[in-house]
Amino acid sequence: MEKSNNRVLNELLVNLFHNVMDAEAKAVITEEFKDITNNDMHILEAIGIEEPKSMSRIAGELHVTVGTLTTNMNSLEKKGYLERNRSTQDKRVVLVTLTEKGRKAFFHHRGFHRKMIHTIIRDLDEEEMQTLIKCLGKLDTFFRDGNAE
Repeated sequence: MEKSNNRVLNELLVNLFHNVMDAEAKAVITEEFKDITNNDMHILEAIGIEEPKSMSRIAGELHVTVGTLTTNMNSLEKKGYLERNRSTQDKRVVLVTLTEKGRKAFFHHRGFHRKMIHTIIRDLDEEEMQTLIKCLGKLDTFFRDGNAE
């Protein structure tokens, strides 16, 4: 029985990961945003729409090096999605903000996630919602703490 449950859970997790990534790519990368990738959308999401963010802070949120992030930033800047400027307080720090085009992509991406969550939870009762939150929280902790390595 345990092996059967393990197999089912493994299949569900693998399929869920692939299905979410596929659905997101199809929904987010539209004709308007065909010049960027799903990964680029996640970078724009990490930059956000609030105050300018430093490259190191964005890299930390995305769990990548500043060098890796710089390559993507160069492309996104050329395409008009973001701007980079030196901090007036510390010239070593590069601050990133979204342009109007970048903000539009940000809200488009956010809309996909809101619609996805709404669709997932609309038929759940409160007990199912709490169970889902608890289970996903445990999965998040497992992967965040590096237990999957």
